[in-house]
Amino acid sequence: MQKQGFDNDKYLSMQSARIKERIAKFGGKLYLEFGGKLFDDFHASRVLPGFQPDSKIRMLMQLKTEAEIVLVVNAYDIEKNKVRGDLGITYDQDTLRLIDAFRGCELLVESVVLTHFCGQSAAEKFQQKLEALGIRVYRHYPIEGYPSDIPKIVSEEGYGKNDYIETRRSLVVITAPGPGSGKMATCLSQLYHENKRGVKAGYAKFETFPIWNLPLKHPVNIAYEAATADLNDVNMIDPFHLEHYGETTVNYNRDVEIFPVLNSIFEKIYGSSPYHSPTDMGVNMAGNCIIDDEACREASKKEIIRRYFTALCEKRKGTKADASIAKLELLMQQAGISPEDRKVCDAARKKKEETGSQPAAAMELPDGTIVTGKTSSLFGASSALLLNALKALAGIDDSVDLISREVIEPVQLLKTKHLGNHNPRLHTNEVLLALSIAAAHDENAKNAMQHLSDLKGCEVHSTVILSEVDVSTFRKLGTNLTCDPEYQTKKLFHK
Repeated sequence: MQKQGFDNDKYLSMQSARIKERIAKFGGKLYLEFGGKLFDDFHASRVLPGFQPDSKIRMLMQLKTEAEIVLVVNAYDIEKNKVRGDLGITYDQDTLRLIDAFRGCELLVESVVLTHFCGQSAAEKFQQKLEALGIRVYRHYPIEGYPSDIPKIVSEEGYGKNDYIETRRSLVVITAPGPGSGKMATCLSQLYHENKRGVKAGYAKFETFPIWNLPLKHPVNIAYEAATADLNDVNMIDPFHLEHYGETTVNYNRDVEIFPVLNSIFEKIYGSSPYHSPTDMGVNMAGNCIIDDEACREASKKEIIRRYFTALCEKRKGTKADASIAKLELLMQQAGISPEDRKVCDAARKKKEETGSQPAAAMELPDGTIVTGKTSSLFGASSALLLNALKALAGIDDSVDLISREVIEPVQLLKTKHLGNHNPRLHTNEVLLALSIAAAHDENAKNAMQHLSDLKGCEVHSTVILSEVDVSTFRKLGTNLTCDPEYQTKKLFHK
């Protein structure tokens, strides 16, 4: 079982306290640029064992009487129907989803900002939709010469042209459906307008990674580079912090590169800058809440290898460039690891060899035991793996059939005769449904079902790229899935 390496309760307490300190520093009003995922930060939970995926939103809920949320979306992303890869929905749809989610947590959301607005028809329609739903919409415009022409940016011809966002809480969280939305520019625009109105307000940035007070080549920070390999983010020592304080801290290239510009903008707005380095701008306390460094190192190394396999599969699908894979290979070298360190890969491939090159899969259970699954006439390898894993966890003999043919055959008939499927084998979601039906009358099936939650955090590997249905099932179960970059068939179209 994976050791806990992170104290989540300590994190919630320290993080909310740090944000309150920053609000007080600026006289009672803070614009907080919130990076990363708020509701489901599974990357953080994988590399910092003990970090809860919803920690950020739980932390904000502790500040809900002081906080409000402003969502920022790039008008060009709406025009292009940009889709969130992890959810499969467009940015305008995700904006609505996020508003519902925030309100479900009793957080105040009244405003959406359309950045880079220049008359995009789709953005105008989205604005009409939002306003009909009672959401205030503000427009921010492209600024010629951004980000180098500071005098123009910090003027009535720059930030002055943007709509002023009406806010009424001391903490204004600026977040977005995805990267490139203009969160930082929105914060700075607000500082300009607040200053004109005589309101004291400040800016801070909340990014979990890289963790500023861990070593540059710590596996947790290398795992962040692996997660952003396609963005070409590079962790680096913050030279401004080192020069001013004589202290070594870690940041990433984009923040370091933009800091001189930000510093000039702060000076133009305030008369002097409140910050001496990009690290100064951050409020992240995650590094202070690591309680087992070795556990976090090991978890991060596993994540880097998983990212590598994901990139190989994406290349096979035609959605990932060789440069990303080369970078991931370099990161593995820096971390002193290789794909061969993933034990479930070797187990799955051996099972494949034993079964005449048929697709196979393997899972490492919480106690370190590895179980496998092979392709049969009834089940795909992943489905067989799930059943074998549940039997092992429940202490049920491997020879026992958890689902009888009387349950399986009607499902197969439905698939092939009525729903047009050519493959009668049950997918993972169908196997779980069949198992739940069997559990109504069979004690073994019932016992196996009770161990589904024990699959969370287990490592899984398939020798072929799985269907979206199977990938989704493993994700919902909380397992860490990788695949070899091979399809089961030589067809050109794969669902």
